[in-house]
Amino acid sequence: MVKPFKLNIFFLINFFILLLYSSFFQSILAETELTALMDIKSSLDPDNKILKTWLNDGDPCTGSFVGVACNDHRKIANISLQGRGLTGKLSPAIGELKSLSGLYLHYNSISGEIPAEVGELTELTDLYLNVNNFTGIIPPEISHMTNLQVLDLCCNRLTGNIPAQLDSLSKLGSLSLQYNQLDGSIPPSLGSLHVLKRLDLSYNFLSGPIPATIANIQQLHILDVRNNSLSGAIPASLKRLDTGFLYGNNTKLCGAGFLSLRACTALDNSNVDFNSPRPFDLIFKNHTTPKHDEPKNASFQTKCSSTNCSKSTKFPQIVIVVGVITASVTIAVAGFLTFFRYRRQKQKIGTMVEASESRFSTDHAIDLQSKSASPLVSLAYSTGWDPLADGLNSGDLSQEALQSFRFNLEEVESATQYFSEANMLGRGNFSTVYKGVLRDGSVVAVKSISVNSCQSEEAEFVKGLNLLVSLRHENLVSLRGFCCSRGRGECFFIYDFAPKGNLLKYLDVNEGSDLVLEWSIRVNIINGIAKGLCYLHEKNDNKPSVVHQNMSAEKIVIDNQYNPLILDSGLRKILADDTIFSALKVSAAMGYLAPEYITTGRFTEKSDVYAFGVLVLHILSGKQQLTNAMRSAAESSKLEDFVDQNLNGKFSVTEASKLVRLALNCTHELPDERPYMEAVIQELNKRNSGS
Repeated sequence: MVKPFKLNIFFLINFFILLLYSSFFQSILAETELTALMDIKSSLDPDNKILKTWLNDGDPCTGSFVGVACNDHRKIANISLQGRGLTGKLSPAIGELKSLSGLYLHYNSISGEIPAEVGELTELTDLYLNVNNFTGIIPPEISHMTNLQVLDLCCNRLTGNIPAQLDSLSKLGSLSLQYNQLDGSIPPSLGSLHVLKRLDLSYNFLSGPIPATIANIQQLHILDVRNNSLSGAIPASLKRLDTGFLYGNNTKLCGAGFLSLRACTALDNSNVDFNSPRPFDLIFKNHTTPKHDEPKNASFQTKCSSTNCSKSTKFPQIVIVVGVITASVTIAVAGFLTFFRYRRQKQKIGTMVEASESRFSTDHAIDLQSKSASPLVSLAYSTGWDPLADGLNSGDLSQEALQSFRFNLEEVESATQYFSEANMLGRGNFSTVYKGVLRDGSVVAVKSISVNSCQSEEAEFVKGLNLLVSLRHENLVSLRGFCCSRGRGECFFIYDFAPKGNLLKYLDVNEGSDLVLEWSIRVNIINGIAKGLCYLHEKNDNKPSVVHQNMSAEKIVIDNQYNPLILDSGLRKILADDTIFSALKVSAAMGYLAPEYITTGRFTEKSDVYAFGVLVLHILSGKQQLTNAMRSAAESSKLEDFVDQNLNGKFSVTEASKLVRLALNCTHELPDERPYMEAVIQELNKRNSGS
C-alpha cells in the first residue's frame, strides 16, 4: 500500500509544479507584453496626447487600452490605431507581441525606419503601415512573417530595393508598395506568391522588365506598375488582366496588343533573360539571412571512479527521484503546450484558407473579446461566416447579384480619407455618416454602424442584408454596397450621395435665406415621400411589406433636382432591438412617434402614416416643432397663420388646405382612422389632377 501512496505523491507534486509553472509562465508573458506596449506608447506618442489610456498599472485585455484587443488567452492580438494622428516612431518592442495577428497604424504621421523586429510577428496576418512618413528600406525580415496575408506600405518614403525574400510569404494576397521611392528591378521571385491577387508597385523608381514569373500568377487580378522607369517587352499573359493591368508612364515598355504601347524592337528583345533569377538577386536574397552553421555534436562523458560512486547509495536514488519528477513535469508541460497549440491551431483554421479579394482590408481573423455576440464579430470574408456563402443567403437575390454589392474596407477607407472628421456628415445614436468618393469618381455617403448595434443572429442579419439590397425605388436612397469589418468592429453601408442635404436643414431657416423652399418644391417633396413610403408598404413577389419605423425630417435627403429620398429603409432589419429602442427617443422628442406605440410597443404601417403626416405639417409650416397655436391654426384652416411665413403668401391656398387636411387625417390619434399610404397617393393624385 506504500507504493501507490508514493505514486500519488509524485502526481500531486507534478500537478502543483505544473500549476505554478503555468501561472508563472502566463504572468511573465503578460508583464512582457505590458512592458512592450508601454515602450511602443512612449515611441509612438511621446507627448502622451493620444494613448493616455495606456497605463503602466493597467490591463490591456480589459478594453481600457484604446486600440488594443486581446484573444481568448489574454494575449495582445490586435493593435488598431489607424487615423489617430500619431507622430512618433515605431518601437522595436513591437516584436515582443508574439500573438499579434493584426497591426493597423495607417493614416498617421509615423516617421523613422520600420524596425526589423516586425519580422518576429510570425502570427501576423495583416500589416498596415500605409500613409505615414516611414523612411529607410523595407526590412527583409518581413519575409519571416509567413502567415501574412496583407502587406500595405503604400504612401511612405521608403527607399532601396524590393526584397526578393518576400517570396517566402506564401499566403500573401495583397502587396501594396505604391507611392514610395523604391528603385532597382522587380524581383522575379515574387512570382512564387501563388495566391497573390493584388500587386501595386506604382509611383516608384523601379527599372528593368516586368518578370514573366509575376505575369504567370494565376490568382493575380490587379497589377499596377504605373509611373516607374520599367523597360522591355510586357509578358503577353498580362492581357488576361484586361483593365486590372495598369502600366502608364513607363515610356520604355513595349508590347503587342496593349493600348498606347509601341511595338517591340530587336533591342527590346535582346538575348538577356531578365525574367530568370540573376546572380545579384540571389546574393541580395541571402545577404541578410545567412545560413547558420549546423550545431556541432559534442560528447560529454561523466567520469566515476569506484571511490566516488560507492560513497552513497542514496545519491543515485535522489537522482532517480528528481529525474522522474523532472521528466513527469516535462511531459506534463509538453502536453499542456501541445494542447495549447492545438487550441490555437483550431482557432486559426479559418486563416489557413486562401485569401479572397475582399480580404484585402483591415478585416482580420482573430478571436477578440467582445461585449456582443453579433455576427459581425466573426464576419471576415476569408474566415468565419460569409453572407455570400452557400446556405446563408436566404433572400431572393442570387449569389452573383449580392456579390456585386460587396465592398472591401480598403475601398471604404480610401473613399472617406480614412473617415476624416472633415468628411463627417453627421453622427447619430448608433451610426456615423461620412461623405466619400469612390475610385470611379462617384460621390457616396458611408454609414458606419457598430458591431454592438447589430442583430446577434446570423440568419436574421443575413435576411436583413438581403432586404436592404433588394429595395429599389426612385424615392429611396440607393444602396451601392456594404462592407463588414471584423477588425474595426463595424459594418459600412454605401449609399448614393444626396448633395442638397437632409430636410432638417430647410426647416427653421431665416427669412431671405437660400434654404427657403418654394411652394412647388415643398409639394414635390411631399409627393415623393408618399410614393417612397407606399412602395415600402407594398407586398409583392419581389419584396415583403416593410415598415420604416423611424420616419423624420432627418431621414429625408434631397437630390440635385430637389427630389426627396428616404434614408434607412429596411435598416431596422439588421439592428438589435435595444438599438432601435434608443433611436425612438429622438422620434418621440420630435413628435413623429405614433401615440399607440406607448401602449402596444409595436410599429405598423399606420405608425409610418402618422410620421408622414407630421412630416407634411413640418414641410408646410417650415418648422421643426409644431406649437399648440400652430396645430390649432391648421385644424381651423387658418393657413396664413400656419404656412411658412418665409413664403410671403406665395402658395396655393387650395393645395395647402387639402394637404393640411390630409396631414391631420394621417396624424389622427386612432390608427384605424388614418388612411393607408395607397389611399394617400390616390388623394394626392386627385389634387394634382385638379379634382
